[in-house]
Amino acid sequence: MAVPGKKMPKHFSLSTIGSDEDMVLYCQPCDHDGPRLPAHGYCADCNEHLCETCFTLHKRHTLSRHHTLLDKNSMPQTMSSASVHPSQPDNLTKPCPKHMKKMIEFYCQNHEALLCCVCVTLEHTSTSCKVDYIPDISGQVINSKEHQDILKTMDTLTERCCKKYEDVKKITAKSNSSLTDVLADIKMFRKEINQRLDELEKQAEDAAKTIQQENNKNLKTVETTCNDVTKSMKISSDTIQHLNTTKQADKLFMELKLAEQMIKDYEKRVQQLTAYDIKEYNFKPNKTVSTLLEKERSLGTFTEKSLKQPSPPPAVDIKSRKTSHQGEICVHTSKDKVRCGISGMTLLTPDLLIITDSYNNAVKMVDTCSQSVTDQLLETGPWDVTSVTSTELAVTLHDKQNIQFISVSSNKLKKKQTLKVDGECFGISYCQGELVVSFVKPAKLQILDINGTVLTTVRGGNIFSMPVNVTTNTDSIYVSDWKMKKITRLNWQGEVISSYGGLTWPIGITLSDDGTIFVCDKKSNDIEEIAGDCSTGKVMLKNLNAPYAVCWCAETRQLFFSCNALPDKNNFLQVFKLS
Repeated sequence: MAVPGKKMPKHFSLSTIGSDEDMVLYCQPCDHDGPRLPAHGYCADCNEHLCETCFTLHKRHTLSRHHTLLDKNSMPQTMSSASVHPSQPDNLTKPCPKHMKKMIEFYCQNHEALLCCVCVTLEHTSTSCKVDYIPDISGQVINSKEHQDILKTMDTLTERCCKKYEDVKKITAKSNSSLTDVLADIKMFRKEINQRLDELEKQAEDAAKTIQQENNKNLKTVETTCNDVTKSMKISSDTIQHLNTTKQADKLFMELKLAEQMIKDYEKRVQQLTAYDIKEYNFKPNKTVSTLLEKERSLGTFTEKSLKQPSPPPAVDIKSRKTSHQGEICVHTSKDKVRCGISGMTLLTPDLLIITDSYNNAVKMVDTCSQSVTDQLLETGPWDVTSVTSTELAVTLHDKQNIQFISVSSNKLKKKQTLKVDGECFGISYCQGELVVSFVKPAKLQILDINGTVLTTVRGGNIFSMPVNVTTNTDSIYVSDWKMKKITRLNWQGEVISSYGGLTWPIGITLSDDGTIFVCDKKSNDIEEIAGDCSTGKVMLKNLNAPYAVCWCAETRQLFFSCNALPDKNNFLQVFKLS
C-alpha cells in the first residue's frame, strides 16, 4: 500500500534496456520491502507506480480510496524526479515500537495511539478507527493549550517526584531505625527461648535421675535379701548333712522341722521380690515442641504501621462511570471439544490476555488487538491464572492439587515447574514475591512464597465456606466466597479487616488501578463495583449473562469478562470501556 509522503528507499531503481520503448517500470511500494513487480497503474496523488495488488488495495484503503488512479495505458511511462524522491517530512523519524523498520506517521483518534502504516493496515482499519496523517494535524499543536497543559503537568509531576523522594527518604530512615529495635527484640526472644528450653531440659534430666535412684535402691534391697537367704540356706544345709552323717537323730529331727519353717519364711520374702517392675525407658519428644520446630518457618512476624499519610479508600459512589460495549472476542478454537468455560484470566500486556478454559482443560493466549486465540496449552483441571512476571504465569489445577508455572515465549505457552499444594486449589494471585491461593476442600486461604513454602494459613468456618477466587494489591487480599455471598478483605498477615455482603453468587474478581473492586455476581447477572475498604458498592453493569471471570486493563481502561449461562455466549469474552 502506498502512503502519501513516503520517501523512496535508496535501493529503488528503474531498469532500462536499450531504448525508451524497452524501459521497465516497477511497483514502488513493493520495491521498498518485497519482490520487484512490474507496474500495473499509477497514483497521481502519491506520484507512485503500483503493481496490480497495490493498485487494487489503493482503491480500498481509507487513506487512499479517493486518490486519482491511472491504469496501465494511461500511466506515465517515465519516472519523474518527484516520483523517485517523493517528499516526506524529515522529522517523521521515530520508529514504530511494533514494526521497527517503519516510522510513525499516523495517529488513531479512537485508541489515542501513534501508528505506522503497518499498524494502520492490520489493526486500525477505517471500519473501526479514525486515523489521521500526522503532518495534516500537527500544525495545530504549536503554542496550543494542550502544549501548555502538558508542560504544566510535567512540571507538577517532577515536583511531586522530588517531594516523594524526600518523604520516602525520611520515612525509610525511620523504618530502618525501627528495624534495629526489631533485631534486638529477636535476640532477646531467642534468649528467652533458650532459657525456657534449658529449664525443660533440666526437668527431664531430674526425672531420669530420680528413676535411676529408685532402680538402684530396689536393686540393693534384692541383693540384701538374696544374700541373707543364700547364707541361711547354706548354714542349715551343712548342719542337716552333718547330723545325718553322725546319726544324731534327735537333733536332726528338730533341725529338719526348723528348716521347713525357715523355707516357708524365705519363700515369702523371695516372692515379694517379684513385685519390683523394672522397666526400660525411651525418650519421646514433646509433640507440640517438635511440631513447632518442624513446621514453624519463623520466630515471629513483623507487625507494621504505615509511615505514610493514609489515603482514603476509593468510594464508588463519588462519581458514576460511563460504560460502552466495545465488542466481543471469540475464544472457541478447533481444538475445543465442548463450549468454553472461562473461569480465570490475567493480562501479561495490554495486548496479551491469558485465560483458563476449565470446560476444555486448556490455557489459552488471546491477542486483544487481532481478537484471536494465538496459542493453546492443554492441562487437566485449570481454574485460575495469575501473572508472575511479564513472561511467566501460575495456574491452579484443582484436580491435581498443583500449581503449574507456564512461560510465554515467541507467542507460545510452555509448561515449567509445578508446586504441590495440600488441597483443591482454585483462586490464585501474585503480588510482591508471594502467591495467595484459595482452597475449596478444605476451605482456607494460604500465602506461599514462590518456592511453595507456606507462610500463612487462614481457615475457619466463620471466615470461608467456598472461596473460589482471589485478587491482591500491596495493601490487601480480597476473596470472593459464593456460599457466604460476600467479599472478604484481609491484610497480608491473614487477618480479616472487613467484608462486603449482599451479593447472591460472587465469583470472578479483579482490582482496578485506583483500588476499587470489580466482582461478577453470577446469579444476579451483573458486575458490581465495590470500594477498596468494602464499605460500599453498587451495580456497574447489569442484565448480563451470568458473568463469571473478569479482568481489568488500566492502560486501555477496558474490562474483559466471560459469561456462563447461554451456550452462544460462553464462547465469547465481552469487552467494555470505562471512563
